[in-house]
Amino acid sequence: MAANGTNAVQPSIDSNYDRESEIKAFDDTKAGVKGLVDAGVAAVPRIFIQPPRNSGGTPPQTKNQFSFPIIDLGGVGQDPIRRKEVVGKIQDAVETGGFFQVINHGIPGRVLEEALDGTRRFFEQDAEVRKEWYTRDAGKSFVYNSNFDLYSAPAACWRDTFNCTMAPKPPKPEELPEACRYCALIDHS
Repeated sequence: MAANGTNAVQPSIDSNYDRESEIKAFDDTKAGVKGLVDAGVAAVPRIFIQPPRNSGGTPPQTKNQFSFPIIDLGGVGQDPIRRKEVVGKIQDAVETGGFFQVINHGIPGRVLEEALDGTRRFFEQDAEVRKEWYTRDAGKSFVYNSNFDLYSAPAACWRDTFNCTMAPKPPKPEELPEACRYCALIDHS
């Protein structure tokens, strides 16, 4: 690392740096970012450091406050006109800002809480248990890894994620980790 004239720390340019090997070594541990934290990493590994911007200056400051559209799903199943209206709002939200909040979706609060609890239970497990589920095979029902775009992004993000494909064909119980199996397979009606 080197300090520039504005006292900002910038990654030093090292012609011997082998990013691909560092990424592969990180991925091969199957421990993810949580594994680094659990191991007491003292410095952020270089693969997580964003490359300097080519703009030549500091990022522009913005006075804009983000506002996420709230999309009400109430009645979409009963009224085709309402459904078309809601689909249009979702399309606009996705194309404009990429984010939106959904209300009246019909998912009980207890189900949402159990999903969060199941996620916590999964990530709080021993690393060896989590490693059994680590994969880059997007065709599996349950995918746990660190950065889906680890090998293609200019820098890795400080995150681990999992996703579970529930439709059109729900997974068998044994295709899901014990820690979050219950919340994925319970009847939510």
